[in-house]
Amino acid sequence: MNKNELSLYSELLSEIKARVRQAQQRAVLSANAEMILMYWDVGRMIASRQEREGWGAKVIPRLAVDLKNELPEEKGFSPANLKRMVRFWNETPEFSSIGARPVRQIAGDKSSVGGTEISAQTVRQLSELATENLSTALLLQVSWSHNIALMQMVKDKSIRLWYARQTIEQGWSRDVLTAQIKSQAHQRLAVLPFATSLFRRGGFEEGGVQTGVCRQDEFLLLGSR
Repeated sequence: MNKNELSLYSELLSEIKARVRQAQQRAVLSANAEMILMYWDVGRMIASRQEREGWGAKVIPRLAVDLKNELPEEKGFSPANLKRMVRFWNETPEFSSIGARPVRQIAGDKSSVGGTEISAQTVRQLSELATENLSTALLLQVSWSHNIALMQMVKDKSIRLWYARQTIEQGWSRDVLTAQIKSQAHQRLAVLPFATSLFRRGGFEEGGVQTGVCRQDEFLLLGSR
């Protein structure tokens, strides 16, 4: 190859690498969103049956044992985690807008990377959710362990979503997230990508995601609503 051909070849190689990495990232995001939705729906099923049949909390340890026997290859169905799923369902009613529908069914175009079937429009669809329901869009993009930390450590939902968004934008691990929560990072950091709009509108309304600067006292007022 001459110099020009080598340059064109390097360009092609870079484009292919970028495309593969993009698809891998989509696969990870799609798989994570599927798992979060599954946990939400399991919580819904357990809570609904408890209410309808009058079953108490004792059904959860039994379910944990039976699920381990029936699905030995699956992890994450301990009694403690099943209780977290029920709590997650109770605290995120906005997920009802997509409910048990698999993320891969939201869009029709599909591709495969490394044997994993994914929706080519999953990432875009999750972005579109931000204008419809900010909470759903954010919580589907962070891991289950992050969601647990947010649920257990941050009572106020608007502040919880602020930490979720920072986790996504800053790439915080669960340990970093918990450290930031303990240090009250939301009180120290004044530049909030979406809080100004929420403060003015008084809620998470469609089209309310804007970039702006919100003073610390404004955000705290928002959190007290």
